[in-house]
Amino acid sequence: MTVSMNDRPLLEVRNLAVGYEARGTWPFGTRTVKAVEGVSFDIRPGETLGLVGESGSGKSTTGRAILRLLPVLEGSIRFDGQDLSDWGKQTPLSYRKQVQAVFQDPSASLNPRQLVSHAIEMTLRRHGVTKRSELHERSLAAFEMVGLSGDHLGRFPNELSGGQQQRVAIARALVLEPRLVVCDEAVSALDLSTQSQIINLLSDLQQLTGVSYLFIAHDLGVVRHIAHRVGVMNHGSLVELAETEELFASPKNAYTQRLLDATPAAHPAGREERRAHRLASRTAPAA
Repeated sequence: MTVSMNDRPLLEVRNLAVGYEARGTWPFGTRTVKAVEGVSFDIRPGETLGLVGESGSGKSTTGRAILRLLPVLEGSIRFDGQDLSDWGKQTPLSYRKQVQAVFQDPSASLNPRQLVSHAIEMTLRRHGVTKRSELHERSLAAFEMVGLSGDHLGRFPNELSGGQQQRVAIARALVLEPRLVVCDEAVSALDLSTQSQIINLLSDLQQLTGVSYLFIAHDLGVVRHIAHRVGVMNHGSLVELAETEELFASPKNAYTQRLLDATPAAHPAGREERRAHRLASRTAPAA
C-alpha cells in the first residue's frame, strides 16, 4: 500500500513522557522515574513506523503507553484525532478493537489447556460476536489469512511451532480488523528463516487490509525490510526519525551510526562498505 505524506496522521504522539513509581530508601519514599521523555512522532494510515533501540531505550514503554497499558505523565497521544487522555483511566472497547498488539512471546497469552481457536473466539466474543457459526467462520478466515489451515484451529499451543504460534497471535490481532497494530519485538524470538516469513506476512497483510504498524525491534536489519520510516530511541528519547533508506544511507545521529555498524551484513565486507559510504557522505564538501 502506498502511503501518502498528505494523509492525516492516524496516530499522533507529542512530547510523550512515561514513568514508573520507584520506591526509595527511607526517608525519601517513592519517586517517579521517567523511562520515556519528550518523544514525538506520527503514524499515517497504511504506514509502518519502525521504532528501534537497545534494551532499556524506552521503545517498548512507548508502545505500551499507546496501548494504554502504562499511564502517560506528560504530553499527549491522539488516535484519529481523539486525545486518549479524555477517557481518564477507562479505555473504551472501541479503542481496544481499533488498536491491537502482537508481542514477542505468543505462548504466554495462549492457554496451554485450550485449543488455539479459543484465543480467537474469546476475542470475538468480547466484542459482541456470540453466534457459534459466525465465530467459526471468522476464526477460520483469520487463520487462512495468516497461512494456517482449519486443522490448526483444533490444536493446542504446544502442537504448534513458534512461528505458527505467532501466526495465531497475528490472526487474533487482525480478526477485529484494527487500524493500528503495535508489534513489540514480534519476530525477535524466531529463527532467521521464520523471521523473514513473518515479516513478509505482515507486509502482505498491510497491502491487503491497509492496517498501520508500530514495529518495535532492537534489530535495524529486521526493521529495514518492513518500515517506511524509522525512529531511533536512546535513553528514553527519540534521537532520530527519518525515511528508512535515508536513515540507512546517511544517519545523522552518532548513536544511530553505532547501531548500524553493529548490524550484521550479508557479507563480511558489507559493514565496512556501509561505514565507508557514511564517512564519505559526512566529509564530502558542501555543494
